Parts: sequence; C-alpha cells; structure tokens
Amino acid sequence: MPSSATSLDNPPELNAALFSGNHPRMTGTYPHTRLRRPRASAWSRALHRETILTPADLIWPLFVTEGSGVEQPIASLPGVSRWSVDGIVERAREAVDLGIPCLALFPNTQADRRSEDGREALNPDNLMCRALKAVRDALGDRIGLLTDVALDPYTSHGQDGLIDEAGYVLNDETVAALVGQSLNQAAAGADVIAPSDMMDGRIGAIRDALEDAGHTNVQIMSYAAKYASAFYGPFRDAVGSSGLLKGDKKTYQMDPANTEEALREVAMDLAEGADSVMVKPGLPYLDIVRRVKERFEVPVFAYQVSGEYAMIEAAAACGAGDRDALVLETLLAFKRAGCSGVLTYHAAHAARLLNG
Repeated sequence: MPSSATSLDNPPELNAALFSGNHPRMTGTYPHTRLRRPRASAWSRALHRETILTPADLIWPLFVTEGSGVEQPIASLPGVSRWSVDGIVERAREAVDLGIPCLALFPNTQADRRSEDGREALNPDNLMCRALKAVRDALGDRIGLLTDVALDPYTSHGQDGLIDEAGYVLNDETVAALVGQSLNQAAAGADVIAPSDMMDGRIGAIRDALEDAGHTNVQIMSYAAKYASAFYGPFRDAVGSSGLLKGDKKTYQMDPANTEEALREVAMDLAEGADSVMVKPGLPYLDIVRRVKERFEVPVFAYQVSGEYAMIEAAAACGAGDRDALVLETLLAFKRAGCSGVLTYHAAHAARLLNG
C-alpha cells in the first residue's frame, strides 16, 4: 500500500521519489500541507521568518568636510550631505541612539591639499584624523569607526594609488603609502581599517604594520571583491574626485564579468589577515556574496553604493515605488544572501523604520 505521504493522485515521478527515499526535505503534499497556512496572519509570518534585519546590521557611511557648522547637500545623493567635524559628532550620537553600531567615514579633501602622491593621507592632522578623534573624544567606544584606506580622496588625479608617467597605478609603491595611511588612522582612533584600493598584497602589509605598532585589536575589513562598476558616480561627487579622475580603474578593480576571480581575491585577503571581507557594489553582486559566504564561512559585508541609493531615491521621487518598502526589502536581501552587515546611506532612515 502507498505510504501516507503518497497518493494515487500524485504524479508518478513524485510517488517514485517518495518510495525511493530520495526526498529528505519532503514534508507532505497538498492538501495536507498548505504552504500558505503559516502566511495567513502577521504573528505567524513573524514566527516563521528566516531572516531578521535590525539596526545592528547597518554601517552608516558619512562624508566629512572642512569648516564648522557646515552641512553641504550632495545633489546626486538626495538626502545625503557632507558634514563638518562637529556635524559628524552629532551624526555619531544619532547613530548610537538608533542602535547603529558603526560609522564609515570618507573625507572631502580640499583641492589645495591634494597632490600627485596623496601625501595628505599621511598627515596626522588631516580631516579624517580630526573627525576620528572628535568622535572618539565625544563617545568613547560607544560606536565603531571604520575608515576607508585608499589614496583617491587625496590625489590630484583621482586614482586610488600612485601613478607612473603613463598613468598606470603602481602596486608596491602604493601599498607602502597605504600602510602609512592605515597607521595614521589607527593612531587617530579607527577601529576598522577598510582598504578599498584593490592593490595586491596590501592586507598582509597593513596587518604586519598594525601588529608591529601595537594596534592588535584594530580590525581589517577588506574590500576584497570590489568591481569596476558604473554605480560609483555619486560617491565620487561626494568626495570631490569625479572631476579629477584621469582614465578609469579597470587595471585594479575587478571585471564585472568575473566570479571565480572574486573567490581568489577573498582567499588571498583572508590568508593575509583580513578579519572580514566586503563585496562592492551590493545588489548587482548578491551572487558573489552568497558564493563567498558558502565557500569561506567568514563575516561578509556588502556596500549598497551611491548609485544604488540614488536609484531608490529616484524611484520613490517619481512614484515608481514606496521608499520605505524599497529600503527595507533591499537591505533584507543583503542579509538573506549571507551578509553579516551592510554599508548603506539609508542606515539612519532604515533604523528609524526598524525601531518603529
């Protein structure tokens, strides 16, 4: 006789699978099993929810500019501004109140402080270091501080590293500069160093330097799989490098066509001492997030970059979608794909929604 899970009404191939035992996840058939049953009420949907998004999953990127009492709205990032250091401190207080655990800081360096070699990155009194110290003095260890490590906010040519006469970005010479930049930021109070430059070997060099300098608890979140993407435009406006960039970044950022290369990048950065890794951009690369998480079982973060943010804002502005729903659904998608957390310009807004 057929088992209770089988039926003469079932397709023959289903009954064959049920009899063969090749159905470890089969729990029943219609109508005994109705997958809509647990969805029928809000309390039940909450009880069965597989992925949870909270403010603690968010990292809030902020742009720092010179001055006092300054807020400069960024036209290509509606709702996002550059803040002077005192404003960054206030945003840090806001983040703590909302339950956001970490800020990611990016400087808008004045033109007269940019140079071919990006030497301002090594200045212990540069804009980034002053912002780090101010937040640390105001809030202690109540919030984490993540800092971008790359030379593009400091170079007059807009590239992430040092260049030769032909404009090619030099790897080893750039790594030496990135080590100095990392030590400068760690001394100013950075909790997480996040190299975004995509130079070979920089994670190991930075890790060794941090250890030698006594910064043993400073984490490294590597931009391990950073793609040469079309989604970065508004960010370059925000840090003031868009009009300066000569050429493109395809010789060091990854080809959007590649997946296996991303896994090699992640493997190398983990071997060199990265504590966590990042995939950038976000939504167009959720397949990379999932493969990295499944392969390495390490903390994986994603950056919902400026172009992604701008698209959501544009859709909401023209009535193509509900802003709140779009924000929360996209962030939930990152968690579902395997992210431990997400860098997003919607962090404060999302936290308010999640806090009710």
